[in-house]
Amino acid sequence: MSVTFPPDFSGETMLRRILEDVRAIQKRDPAARNALEVILFYPGMHAVWAHRLNHWLWQHKLRFLARFLAHIVRFLTGVKIHPGAKLGRQVTIDHSMGVVIGETTEIGNDGRWRRDRGWRDSPWPHSGGEA
Repeated sequence: MSVTFPPDFSGETMLRRILEDVRAIQKRDPAARNALEVILFYPGMHAVWAHRLNHWLWQHKLRFLARFLAHIVRFLTGVKIHPGAKLGRQVTIDHSMGVVIGETTEIGNDGRWRRDRGWRDSPWPHSGGEA
């Protein structure tokens, strides 16, 4: 499994990653009407974005702060991602309430979660009545 673990927190790189994530959601979710909706109304995406910061803190031995922030994110989004978990690029979580990703979890690039389908490494079709 090829996994890229960012965090390069330069402004340009972060913006590029956020736009990459927004495009990934738009490609995978037919209900995503535009980029603004994804940015504002996708708590699974918010949890992934916050996790990138929390994972960086975890790697730099600021573990209490990382766990504290992850706890706040769980409260706000309903998604619990342990700061020690490793997430690749373009990881998307749709229908995210109650999702738990533990400390030893490694999710590769392009990983997707949907409540009715679990984790996948390939796209879901948008035809045949499937959303």
